[in-house]
Amino acid sequence: MSLDERVMELESRLAFQDDTIQTLNDVLVAQQRVVERLQLQMAALLKRQAEMAGQFETFEEEAPPPHY
Repeated sequence: MSLDERVMELESRLAFQDDTIQTLNDVLVAQQRVVERLQLQMAALLKRQAEMAGQFETFEEEAPPPHY
């Protein structure tokens, strides 16, 4: 294999690696956005649950059924 062929092979590999890295980065950015959105939704649900906890008795506060 000549030096020119080796250089071309390395350049080709580098181009594919750059494309793969960019694709993986794009996927990672999209996943991070999803995670952030889910964290916001979870925080909102926890806040809502805490607000509603004062309005209703929880199952833990209820006496056990008579058959226990």
